[in-house]
Amino acid sequence: MNFIPEISFDPVGITFLVFCSAVFIQLMYLFVFHLRLLLHKRTKERINFDPVTVIICARNEEDNLFKNLPKVLSQNYPKFEVIVVNDQSVDDSRHIVQAYMKKHPNLKYIELERNKHRKFGKKVPLTVGIKGASYERILLIDADCYPASDQWMRKMMANYHKDKEIVVGYGPYEKQKGWLNKMIRFDTTSIAATYLSFAKNRKPYMAVGRNMSYLKSTFFKVNGFKKHYHIQSGDDDLFMQDAARGKNVGIEINPETFVYSHPNTSWKDWVKQKQRHFTTASHYRLINKILLGIFPVSMILMLFSFIILLISFEWWPFVISLLGFRYLMYWLINGLLFKKLGEKDLIIWFPIMEMIHFVIMPFIFYSTDRREPGRW
Repeated sequence: MNFIPEISFDPVGITFLVFCSAVFIQLMYLFVFHLRLLLHKRTKERINFDPVTVIICARNEEDNLFKNLPKVLSQNYPKFEVIVVNDQSVDDSRHIVQAYMKKHPNLKYIELERNKHRKFGKKVPLTVGIKGASYERILLIDADCYPASDQWMRKMMANYHKDKEIVVGYGPYEKQKGWLNKMIRFDTTSIAATYLSFAKNRKPYMAVGRNMSYLKSTFFKVNGFKKHYHIQSGDDDLFMQDAARGKNVGIEINPETFVYSHPNTSWKDWVKQKQRHFTTASHYRLINKILLGIFPVSMILMLFSFIILLISFEWWPFVISLLGFRYLMYWLINGLLFKKLGEKDLIIWFPIMEMIHFVIMPFIFYSTDRREPGRW
C-alpha cells in the first residue's frame, strides 16, 4: 500500500483533487495573510505629532462615560480634543460630561435633541462630531469602551506616515468566566485576525468603530456615509468599503492600543449582535465578497471530501496526514497570533473552537433579517 496514492480521474480521484486543492487554499490563506500579520513589526514612534480629535458618540451612557471618559482624557499626547456627541439621551449623560469639562478644557460637548422622526443610529451623531472637529486627524472610540493605556493615542497616530489616511486598531472584549465569553473572544479575535491581515496585505475591507482613525478630509472626500445613510449600521465597515484602498490603510496591534469592551452575558444578546453585524455584508465590494467567501467554501469542500475519501481504505494515510498538517499549522500560527492579540488562554482550545465557530456562524448569518434596522 503506497502512502501517496496514484491519481486517477474517477470520482474518487476527482474528490482527492478537490480535497488537496481545498487544503492548499486553506494553507495559502494562513501563510499569505495570518502569518504576515504575525510577523508584523510595530511602527516606530515619531517625535512630532499633529493634533487629534477624539469623537465619542453616546446614548444613555452615563455610567460608562463616568468610568471611561477619564481614561481618554488622560492620554499621553501633546495636543488633542475630545468631543462627546450626546445622541438623544434621557439619562444624566449631559451632567457627567459637563462636570468633566470643568477640569478638562479640551473636552467639548454636542447634544442632539430628541427627534421622533429620526431613527437611532451612529452615523448622524458621528457626522455631527466630525463636522465639529477642530483637527484633521479623527480618532474614534465608543462610550462603553476604554483604551488599555495612556499610549493609545500616541501609538495609533504614529501610523500616519507617507500616504496613510486610515489607521485600523483592535477592539477585544474583556476576559470573563464561561464558554460564552470564550466564544465571543474567539469570534472577535478571529475576525480581527482576518481584517487586520487583509489590510496588511493591502486588501482592507473593514474595521471596528470603537478603535479606528481617519482623516477628516478623507471622510468628506467620500461624502461621509451618504451612500449608506439608509442602513443604520456600517459606520465602520461600509465606510471602509468607500474610503479604504490598498496603500492608504495602516494597522496597529500594540497591546497598549487595544480598546476593551464589555462582552454580552447571554447567548441571545450575542446572537442578536452578530446578526446586526451581518446586515452590512451584502454591501461589500465584489472583490471583498470573493476573498472572504473563498475561505469558508474551501473549508466545506475540505471537510466533505475528507469524509468521502475515508471510505476508501487505501487513501486514509495521506488524507489524514494532510488534514492533520493543515490543523497543526493553523493551531501553531493562529495560536501565536492569538497570543500576540492578548488571547493566550484561547490557544489550547483553538482546534475545537474553530470547528464550533465554523458550524454556528452560518446559522446566525442565514437567520439574519436584513430588513431589520441595526442599532448601536
